[in-house]
Amino acid sequence: MGIVLKQSLSNTLVTYLGFAFGAINTLFLYTQILTPSYYGLVTFILATAAILMPLMAFGVHNTMVKFYSSQAEAEKNGFLTLMLFSPLLAILPLGVLTWIFYEDVAAVLSQKNELVKDYVWYVFAVALATAYFEVFFAWSRIHLKSVFGNFMKEVFARIGVMLLLGLYYFGFISLDAFFKCLVGLYLLRTIIMKLYAYKLRWPKLDLNFPKDTKNIVVYSLLIILGGSAALILLEIDKVMINQFKAIENVAYYGVAIYIATVIIVPSRAMHQITYPLTAELLNKGDFFELDTLYKKTSLTLFIASGLLFILIILNVEDLYRLLPEAYGQGFYIVFLIGLAKVFDSFLGNINSILYNSQHYKTVLLFGVCLALVTILLNLWLIPKLGIEGAALASFIAIFLFNTIKVVFVKVKFGLLPFSKGTAKVFATLLLLGFLFTYLNLGFHPILNILIKSFFIVLVYLSVLYYFQISEDVTGLLNKILKPKGEE
Repeated sequence: MGIVLKQSLSNTLVTYLGFAFGAINTLFLYTQILTPSYYGLVTFILATAAILMPLMAFGVHNTMVKFYSSQAEAEKNGFLTLMLFSPLLAILPLGVLTWIFYEDVAAVLSQKNELVKDYVWYVFAVALATAYFEVFFAWSRIHLKSVFGNFMKEVFARIGVMLLLGLYYFGFISLDAFFKCLVGLYLLRTIIMKLYAYKLRWPKLDLNFPKDTKNIVVYSLLIILGGSAALILLEIDKVMINQFKAIENVAYYGVAIYIATVIIVPSRAMHQITYPLTAELLNKGDFFELDTLYKKTSLTLFIASGLLFILIILNVEDLYRLLPEAYGQGFYIVFLIGLAKVFDSFLGNINSILYNSQHYKTVLLFGVCLALVTILLNLWLIPKLGIEGAALASFIAIFLFNTIKVVFVKVKFGLLPFSKGTAKVFATLLLLGFLFTYLNLGFHPILNILIKSFFIVLVYLSVLYYFQISEDVTGLLNKILKPKGEE
């Protein structure tokens, strides 16, 4: 776990820095500078682009990680050439179809909110930029260099958005220029990531593709379904709210979702390095080390995500007091999505195991079926319950999908994420919830959050350290607490 822990900690710091900038943007700048309608439009553009990304990337960002380590050195240039050009098989036809049927697509997306009609090409451009960004990010990850890419993914765009919002607020750019510059920011990020990836290994055009090209292309086609299904589970609610409710509701929902999404940060950081390591272990058939990695990632991420969930839920009332009143009705959204994110984190590197194994086709089928279930649940619940219905639909779908994945990995690999520490962490989280739920301080919301959070973290870490629940966490705390001269 040395390389995993080292790069995961670096990625965690980078990712939290990004989320700090994101929190400033999402909770304070967007809500104060843009009207809810235009903030909702930004959220809609980015969510729709995220759903299109796996298709436009042609699954390459996953395919590259799965197959690169198994390629002979003589075939790697041909393999990477194939990876660079494959996305064009989706991007070019989709671009042509968008151009031909633009009015029809715009009419469907704007039937409830006319504001969306003029921004269809913005969605396409952001999706294209994000797709190739993920390709070049995967290029760096296969060389076990994930920190810079993670910085570009989590920090760069958010700092850029902060600057653009500032320029708009002080009148240096118009609202129309803000949206154009937002698209340009994502394109610039992709170009920088490309230069970094090429610095790690300069591409050499080689049309002698690998012997297993057929398997590679089939995997890419199938992984498109899996990636699309996964992002539908995560993003379709924002898109579908636009179809049933006024677009400002997308902004209200997006703020609540962002608060809950903080829970997944440690998982996102760790997966940057565990994904290629898991692929390598599967290629070697080393299931003992795979089991160890599965359990350790599960426990570590459960510890981190569980703490974040408790901190958010116990402080969310004070947090909403800092926002405009219109945004302050999202507690149940935060709670439901937060629980789903904890469940996601608890599964450790399970997605890496599934999508890099020979059983990925079955798992993709499960994902596609549950994506359809998610759409149906949103069609049913959003008209009835509004944005809370969207949160409930997402929670049900994610809970079902994760349960199926756990059972499938147990049946096919004989692996479970549970360890001795799992129950102890769960009991500790319940204890924290019981102790601090009714602790109401009468200070300014920020001071309330700081004081309550300090004591929650103190109690949590004390219990983890005293009962030696996790080797990695205990080792990290020992380094912090032990005097420098003491061995």
